[in-house]
Amino acid sequence: MVFKDSEANKQQNRLSTLQLFAQNADFVAALFLVYTLSLSIFPGFLAEDTGSHRLGSWYAIVLIAMFNVGDFLARYIPLIEKLRLESRRGLLLAACSRFLLIPCFYFTAKFGTQGWMLFLCIVLGVSNGYLTVCILVTAPKGYKGPEQNSLGNLLVLFLLFGIFAGATLDWLWLIGKGW
Repeated sequence: MVFKDSEANKQQNRLSTLQLFAQNADFVAALFLVYTLSLSIFPGFLAEDTGSHRLGSWYAIVLIAMFNVGDFLARYIPLIEKLRLESRRGLLLAACSRFLLIPCFYFTAKFGTQGWMLFLCIVLGVSNGYLTVCILVTAPKGYKGPEQNSLGNLLVLFLLFGIFAGATLDWLWLIGKGW
């Protein structure tokens, strides 16, 4: 009987998923925004609005490769303790500030050169990888094992919602293309 009572106390001390969501709404929102923006630009916009450049048909492939290289390398930046962003406000602000990339991509596609587009793809990839790792590493700190698991599941759920929202919004770039 004593064993069952201690198990019940452990279960009562654990935060519910709703409580975890309320305490970490900023992390959840930041992760959702990161993937909504990334997938609303990448890869649809990059593949559609390539125009004619010196790289020809390789241009879209190079843009997508630059995003992926930036994303991959940026996932290792938080390993350096001094470069890891752990501030809740800072992470949310960084995720929101990425929306400034939308007009940058739009005007670069209209008026810019391929060098600027490559640079923007690298910035988008680096910010995507860096912020993803910082959010997923910082959010579960200070919680017990079961709460960390539950929070991780919640973060992944909103990451998937962000992917879905971004893929859905990706078609907005096609408005006015005459299709």
